[in-house]
Amino acid sequence: MEEQRLFDSYEKNVSYLKDRLGVEESFDMVHLDLVYAGRGMSLFLVDGFVKDDILHYLMKLLSRLDPDQLDPDPLEKLLKTHLPYVELEKKKDLNAAADWVLAGPTALVVEGVDEIIMIDARTYPVRGLQEPDLERVVRGSRDGFVETIIFNTALTRRRIRDRSLRMEYLQVGRRSLTDVCICYVKDIADSDRVEELKKVLQDIDTDALPMAEKTIDEYISGRYWNPYPVIRYTERPDTAAAHLYEGHILVIIDGSPSVMITPSTFWHHLQHAEEYRQKPLVGAYLRAVRFFAFFASIFILPLYFLFSKRPDLLPEALAFIGPTDTGTLPLIVQFLIAEIGIDMLRMAAIHTPSTLGTALGLVAAILIGQVAVEVGLFSSEVVLYLALAAIGTFATPSYEFGLADRITRLVLLLVTGLFGLKGYVLGVTLWLLYISSMKSFKTPYLWPFLPFSWKPLRDVLLRSPIPLKNRRPAFLHPDDPDR
Repeated sequence: MEEQRLFDSYEKNVSYLKDRLGVEESFDMVHLDLVYAGRGMSLFLVDGFVKDDILHYLMKLLSRLDPDQLDPDPLEKLLKTHLPYVELEKKKDLNAAADWVLAGPTALVVEGVDEIIMIDARTYPVRGLQEPDLERVVRGSRDGFVETIIFNTALTRRRIRDRSLRMEYLQVGRRSLTDVCICYVKDIADSDRVEELKKVLQDIDTDALPMAEKTIDEYISGRYWNPYPVIRYTERPDTAAAHLYEGHILVIIDGSPSVMITPSTFWHHLQHAEEYRQKPLVGAYLRAVRFFAFFASIFILPLYFLFSKRPDLLPEALAFIGPTDTGTLPLIVQFLIAEIGIDMLRMAAIHTPSTLGTALGLVAAILIGQVAVEVGLFSSEVVLYLALAAIGTFATPSYEFGLADRITRLVLLLVTGLFGLKGYVLGVTLWLLYISSMKSFKTPYLWPFLPFSWKPLRDVLLRSPIPLKNRRPAFLHPDDPDR
């Protein structure tokens, strides 16, 4: 951004800011032309971004000043005596001051002063703290991140009273100037990884971040056509704090209630806070069920289709598997139509008011599913196995991961339908090779399964008791490996 130093003339400075901010063209851009202590003063602010009571209080104090109270150094007198507020800054650049005004602070231009005083008395419209819909727990806190970055950093710091917790601020986007915070525990996180992430964020060259964290995700993760997420999202402050203590680095973006956790592996997307809110044995059981649901959501439909076309592959005890009535349409077509129908139902549920959501589910399950089976369009077993796969998808804690599973399942169905047993084996093999080759910030995606490390893998497969987890994950290269 080009720098524009303040002019020698107070009137020129005011005129420049009025033009830069479009005061005459935008009704919510406010310019107050004032005279306090015998000096011309101008306030620039965005209506709706300022705490009116604080600004009114400061203006009342300024109105009581006499000219001699600002001599001999008006800037120092204002900052240290006559503007009793905790968040004050000085700016010598008019363009930077204008950008700050657009972000919420108020700019005070004073005649005879060669710097602009920035009063950070901003407030943003914000919804109340509530439990995230995607990460609900039976036991545990009910607060969640919101769309305001200051609230989110405060929720994080509330849980981590560590003197080495760092919140580093930067702006991304030439036009949007979106506030971004890199959050990490300095004594734990790998300093090289922190510097690398900061450099990646600073190198993002775009005019705006319309989709906030998802836009940044596509810039820093690469492999744009890869459906599997390499960054985990959370809306829970306790989950974010747990990852900070492990050595992860968080990216908090203003305007988004989702916090990015970097790096993350394949297994991170299959963990949920509920497992750590229960006893270790119960948590281990819940995790095992979740793993089963995840793998069933990918493989059960293609495998059922394969056994339906090749019953000779089944042992005698499992000969009952396979449709007795295949329906009017070919089996592969039934699966594809049903998959698309599930996605249509999901999208319809998102756009349906919550009071009508139950009615929508009943219509889909009874009227569509039951009637389709009765008229012979679908086989009843197709509906059964599709329901199992859908339940497994919805049981996946990460929404992005669940969508990637659906894409994988469709691809496996297609290759199995086209090439039979060879297609199924080839599809599963290519899937394994693909996710094995993935990396998240230079971290193998399947760690600790590949490369193999038994103790971390045991902690992944089983929900280990917290007292026994006395080491931080080795793949993060933490500066302090001991808990």
